[in-house]
Amino acid sequence: MPSILEFLISPAEACRRSGPNDKIVFSSRVRLARNLRSVPFPGHARKADRVRAYEILMPVVQSLEAMAGDPFAEPMDKLTALDKQVLVERHLISREHAAKSAGSGLVLNREESLSVMVNEEDHLRMQALRPGLQLRQAWQAIDAVDSALQERVEVAFSLRHGFLTACPTNVGTGIRVSAMLHLPALVLSEQVNQIIQAVNKLGLAVRGLYGEGTEALGNIFQVSNQMTLGESESDIVERINKVLLQLIEHEENARLSLLEKKPNVVFNHIGRAYGILSNAHTISSKETMNLLSLLRLGVDLGMLPETPKAFVDELFLLSQPAHLQVLLTDKEKLGAEERDVLRSGLLRDRLRDVPRPDHSKAVGRTGPGGAAQ
Repeated sequence: MPSILEFLISPAEACRRSGPNDKIVFSSRVRLARNLRSVPFPGHARKADRVRAYEILMPVVQSLEAMAGDPFAEPMDKLTALDKQVLVERHLISREHAAKSAGSGLVLNREESLSVMVNEEDHLRMQALRPGLQLRQAWQAIDAVDSALQERVEVAFSLRHGFLTACPTNVGTGIRVSAMLHLPALVLSEQVNQIIQAVNKLGLAVRGLYGEGTEALGNIFQVSNQMTLGESESDIVERINKVLLQLIEHEENARLSLLEKKPNVVFNHIGRAYGILSNAHTISSKETMNLLSLLRLGVDLGMLPETPKAFVDELFLLSQPAHLQVLLTDKEKLGAEERDVLRSGLLRDRLRDVPRPDHSKAVGRTGPGGAAQ
């Protein structure tokens, strides 16, 4: 079995994936929580029970048709802390699963479109991932996996309550439908809090880059359903898809409005972001994410016509602590200051041949009287 770092698709290739509405929607995810009927749930299980669940589930998951083509399958205690952090940064496992050791495992298909966590909060957390806005496709993929799995193991299910899960908010369908959105214009125009409040009233949660309890670094927000009981899986998918389409429209309108009413503010933010990223000699992960968000906005607006979106997305990934360490050093662990210096060097090097943003090329910019230029 290759190491996880050998198995994973390169950051450049991962960031070249494209999908519908991917200027605004980074990715779509549908996750299902399932538990074995005959084994105590992980949070209440003794080590022997967790190991038993692991030994039952790992070979079953590996044999699924969706895992064809030599998947990666390892116990969590065989992965290093750096391995786990890389997986978190790729959104292939949760931060909670990264803290697991003996009795927990991971199975990941070759395309990185299907990730199964064994003995996270539930015996199984299965997730299908797709680039752009592809919730329906992700749901169809994970539904097929779930059906195949239930032909081989008996899961905890109640006629009254549906699928039984460790957390009450997952009881019922056990589904969590989410998308990761890039909303810089709504942030710049100070509309994002109003939008979040409106989305919350619709029964959806808005979280940061790495889920619950995390900050929206780089103006990236996760939108997902909060309840899983009393509504079918397909209805949840369709409801969230409809809300996401509205959010996309709000972000697009905010971008056009900013260019029309406050073009110099937009150009100033993007120009300063380019200047700092291409000249800094020490820079934190947080500042990098926020500035790369503005640079990506510049790409989306046509201000960097020779720079593909995938280039900026790759910098998002490479500047994360674990990816940075894997790319630039053989050290087991870097201090924050060391990372900040290495990160700035990486950014200066990668941006050396990128022309500065050209505000005259901005798509949707208007001249006197509102006429499009």
